[in-house]
Amino acid sequence: MDNLVVFWVVALIAFSLIEIFTMGLTTIWFAGGSLIAFIVALLGGPLWLQVTLMVLVSVLLLIFTRPIAVKYFNKDRVRTNVESMVGKQAIVISEVDNLQGIGQVSVSGNEWSARSSDDRIRLPEGTVVRVLAVSGVKLIVGQDTEAGQPEIKPEERVSIEPEE
Repeated sequence: MDNLVVFWVVALIAFSLIEIFTMGLTTIWFAGGSLIAFIVALLGGPLWLQVTLMVLVSVLLLIFTRPIAVKYFNKDRVRTNVESMVGKQAIVISEVDNLQGIGQVSVSGNEWSARSSDDRIRLPEGTVVRVLAVSGVKLIVGQDTEAGQPEIKPEERVSIEPEE
């Protein structure tokens, strides 16, 4: 058996095994390209054609089928840890004030550092908020309009110029 045929079989098996163990939808596209290169090698095609088709088929599979595969294979994926915080309600347990860099909220019984999505709004203790995003180890929160509490209006912050 030709060395190139063996090479493409080994590549096909390696990419397939990596995909099976990682399930990351990353190497399966290269397995498809290796399969085409293997067939061309069996038919006696030149090396440049094998490599070109391997790369071309892999890229085309990646571009055209990956978005569809990700959509259908990851739809039941359970968001974990921090990802699951976005969209949840929280209660301010320590005033949130971006200007002073302070604030904490409680989400599902866990305390998190928090910042307001609007720098002009201070969220007093006891305010019900919604987690809008996560930035590092801080939750970005905004007032929950569905909580039935009065809306907090932005404050006019006064800057004090130092005297000369």
